[in-house]
Formats: sequence, structure tokens, C-alpha cells
Amino acid sequence: MTTAVPPPVTVGKAALGALGVLALATGALESVVTPTLPLLQRELDMSPSEGALLSIVLLITGALVTPIAGKLGDRYGGKLVLIKLMSVVCVGGLVSALAPNLPVLLAGQVLQGAMVGALPLSFILVRKHLPAGEAKVAIGVVSGLFVGGGMVGTLSAGPVAEQLSRHWMFALPTIVVIAATAATNRLMPHDSPGRADDGGIDWPGFALLSGTLVTLMLVLALAPDLATEPLLLVGAVVLLVAFAAGWVAVERRAASPMVDLRMLARPAVWKSCLLTFVICAGTAGAVYLVPQLFAVSGDGYGFGAGATQIGFYLLPGAVAASLAGPVGGVGARRFGSRAVVTTGVIMMAVALLAVAAVHTEVWHLVVGKALIAFANGLCVTAMVTSTATSVDQGDTGIATGLVLVTRVLGFAVGVQVSGAILTAGIPDGSDVPAESAFITGLVIAGVVTALALLVTRTMRKGVTE
Repeated sequence: MTTAVPPPVTVGKAALGALGVLALATGALESVVTPTLPLLQRELDMSPSEGALLSIVLLITGALVTPIAGKLGDRYGGKLVLIKLMSVVCVGGLVSALAPNLPVLLAGQVLQGAMVGALPLSFILVRKHLPAGEAKVAIGVVSGLFVGGGMVGTLSAGPVAEQLSRHWMFALPTIVVIAATAATNRLMPHDSPGRADDGGIDWPGFALLSGTLVTLMLVLALAPDLATEPLLLVGAVVLLVAFAAGWVAVERRAASPMVDLRMLARPAVWKSCLLTFVICAGTAGAVYLVPQLFAVSGDGYGFGAGATQIGFYLLPGAVAASLAGPVGGVGARRFGSRAVVTTGVIMMAVALLAVAAVHTEVWHLVVGKALIAFANGLCVTAMVTSTATSVDQGDTGIATGLVLVTRVLGFAVGVQVSGAILTAGIPDGSDVPAESAFITGLVIAGVVTALALLVTRTMRKGVTE
């Protein structure tokens, strides 16, 4: 006797609308720190290095949570894991909103980082509950709303922080996230759990990778202060090496590793990861230094812009980044990934060096930042495309996941190095970095980006070759 298989439960417009609002609000919550970072540094008495740390902890958490979230979603169901992770995000948003000092705000940002792992689960839900054609449209809409939310956050964070307070710029999007999470929980049907991964979840690898990344960020953030205490610096570096070595040893022996290092040994994959790291480290220099340059009011340089003005100045860069993805995909299909990456690297290196040389007008920085954001989007899209088409179909998720994790790591290192350069460039008796510190940071970012051309020459020309 054959048991009838019940038809899949489809989702209605209300459930999709809740997911869309969730993506919009989450994108806004994620983006509020960047335009208001100079304001936060003043109000919380942060050094540039500490400000750099604040701007990346969310991404670090996301890089750690994302692979775990996927496995938990397969084991227990996408909706259950999505709601739990978004609950963590809501708590993080409230902690950030109420934070009286930097340590508490950092804790809130760490919790908010769960959003990076939670949002892809919404795409899994859409795919499970909609036909293929409708699912593609729905995923595109949710993705677009997340990007749109980032733009809303970039524009609104400054006015909210200046007219109300920094607390409200976290509180308002968090309130919407809470409401959208509750609506999604009520309206979205449950999905059945999949087959559990026989290898389980690599919790030791997760813990050691967490220790490695946190120690690396702390070493970079505290390097200017630790330079006068070499024993502490050496101890921190030794701890970093111990975490990294332990993580590699565990991953090589794990039945189901968090990061498959054997995949990383493939030329196509390690080249993509190396390029992504270098390119994103260079981009991070502009992401961190340009808003600081807008805000600073030094002797003959800087513009003394407030948070509202900074958000307005950064908007063209956000628009350029959103356009770069589809343009990069079309370019990779037509001209090959190597051509797109090479073009993006040259554009980015030239823009970074040009901003370092000429930054006397606001439009110099606005145009330069937009070009850098567009070039970065071209490069990363082409790298993901190249990686996805150079490995077996069954390895696509692992390989592209490595590239995306490397992207976060490169960005984090670039921001921390830039913050350390500014901290080291503050003259005695002043609290404002010298102009030479900004120039040094931008030049280093440009030179590091240009070095990527040494690797692009070894890439294969076509996407599907």
C-alpha cells in the first residue's frame, strides 16, 4: 500500500511580506554604525583602533555563525533556527540601544552578528515553500530589500543619532525587527527537518576559530598600545599562533569540519580566497578611513561633517555596491572572471591612490568611495562565480563558503590595520590623527590591492573553462 505524500505547504503574501520587512529592518540595523562611527567614537571616548573593532565585530560573528546555522537548519528545520537566531539579533539590538559604554556596545554587536547567519535561512524557507520560478523572484525581492534596508540605515542613522540619541538609532530598527520576527513566526509554515549531518557540528573547530579571530582583532586593535610593552605583544601573538595551530589540527581531523582545508588546497580555491582577502582588505581601508576623513576637522584637511552629512556622502557608494553584483555577474559570463577581477583591481587601486593624493573637496571622497565600492562588488562577484564553476557541483557550497568567510576576514583585517594606523598617527597632545596617517592608510590599501594583479595573471580566462 502506497502512502500518499502531502503536497508542500505554500506561503502566502503575508508571510513573504513579513520576511521582506525582516530583511529591510535587519539591513538597516546592520548599517547604522558606519555613518555614525565618528559620533560614537566621540561619545564613548574611543580611539580609532577601538572604533575599527566596533565596526567589524558584527561581521566576525556572522562569519562564524553562518556555517553552523546552515547545518542546524538542515537538522531542525529552517524556520526554527531562523526564529531563534533572529531572537538573538533582537536581544543584541536592545543591548546596543541601552549600552552605556563600549564593552556593552561591543557585546550587543556580537549578538547582532547572528543576522548574517539567519538571513540565508529565509531563502531556504522560500525555496521549500514556493515553486522554483516564484522562489527566484521572492529571493531577489528579499535580497533587494536587505540592500535597501542598508541604504535606509545609512541615511537615517545620522539624523536619528543627532536629533534623538545614539540609543535610538539602534532601538528603532530593533523594534521593527522584533515585530517582523514575531509576524514571520506566526505566518510562515514550519518546514520539516532534513537528514542530520552524520559528522555532526564541528563545535571544537567553531571555538578555536572564534578564539583565533578574536585574538587577531585584539592584537591589531591594541598593537599601537602594546608596542611599548613588548612582552604583552609577544604573549598575544603566541596565543594567536596557538589558537590558529589548534584550529588547523582540529579541522584536519574532523569528520565534518567547519572549514574544509582540503578544499582550500585546490589552486582555483586558494587563489580565489587569496584574491578576495587582498581585495577586501584594500576596500576596508576606504570603508573605515573615508568616513573618518569626512568627520575630522584638522589643520587644512577634513570637513568636520556630522553623522547626517556622512550618511548622505556615503549613499552613492552604497548604490554603486548594489549595482556591482549584477554587473559583475554579466561581465563574468561575457568576458570571463579574470577580465572582471583585473578590471576591478585596477579601478580600486587607482581610486585608493587618487583619494590619498587628492582629498581637498567632498566630491573627491564621494566619487572615490563610490568607485572603490563598485570595483569591490565586481571583484567579489567574479571570484564567487569563478570558484563556483571551477569545482564539482557537490562542492559548490563549501568552496563559495570559503570565499565568503575570507571576504569577512580580509575586511576585518583591513579595518583594524587602518584603525591602528590612525591611532599611531595621533600627535602628542592632540586627539586628532595627522593628515599623513590618512594618506599612509590609503596608500597602503592601494598598494596591497595592486598586488592582487600578480595573482589575477594566473587565473583562467573563462568562467566555465
